[in-house]
Amino acid sequence: MMIVSKNPVIRCTGALIFDPRGRLLLVKRANPPGKGRWSVPGGRVEDGENDHSAVRREVLEETGLQVTVGDLVGRVERPAPHGTYEILDYSCRATEWEISPGDDAADAMWADGATFTTLARNGALVEGLAEALTSWDCLPRNE
Repeated sequence: MMIVSKNPVIRCTGALIFDPRGRLLLVKRANPPGKGRWSVPGGRVEDGENDHSAVRREVLEETGLQVTVGDLVGRVERPAPHGTYEILDYSCRATEWEISPGDDAADAMWADGATFTTLARNGALVEGLAEALTSWDCLPRNE
């Protein structure tokens, strides 16, 4: 007999990308969860994908940027409608800085520390993002 979990884990990845000035790449989510809020680029790992290929695909789809995926920075869990999102965030390097939001992103920007703090204060970030980045010492710098 096979037991199917009522709370499946949905594996997701995210990308922490900083420009040469220390600003963090953020995208405004066009779809649930977190629709209309700012987050780092990322999304679900598709069948047959590994984390690195999922990160590269999601960043390209959401921002138009090609990235090199580096080390795992941190991991968070968030409730999903039918399970739990397990999100693994990776450090990434881009070689160009011109962003063009794709279909999954309503907007995209390079956020400095002051902008990020204002977004956090105004409740414009996805839940838990500021806390996770703070605990990982990955906040954007002020210019």
